[in-house]
Amino acid sequence: MGVGAAQDDGAREKIASDLQPVFDIPVLVQAVLGRTQMEVSNLLQLGPGSVIQLDRRVGEAIDIYVNSRLVARGEVVIVDDRLGVTMTEIIKNTDG
Repeated sequence: MGVGAAQDDGAREKIASDLQPVFDIPVLVQAVLGRTQMEVSNLLQLGPGSVIQLDRRVGEAIDIYVNSRLVARGEVVIVDDRLGVTMTEIIKNTDG
């Protein structure tokens, strides 16, 4: 390991320690596969095995929200027999 790598590790540790107070703040993370609209009467008729058509196609990127703000797009993956999401694109803040 060179001197530069040791300095980089020290900088990462300092940043991590500076961020320590925010590590316990809860955030709401949503991975949105798609959306649809339906009447309440149709919603009440849904049961096990019902299929709902969404506004996205298979393989299309999903939206990832943090605290109701779009922050990334990604794709669904399977990890140890569970669904997961991998981020493929970070959405930059356009609010200025």
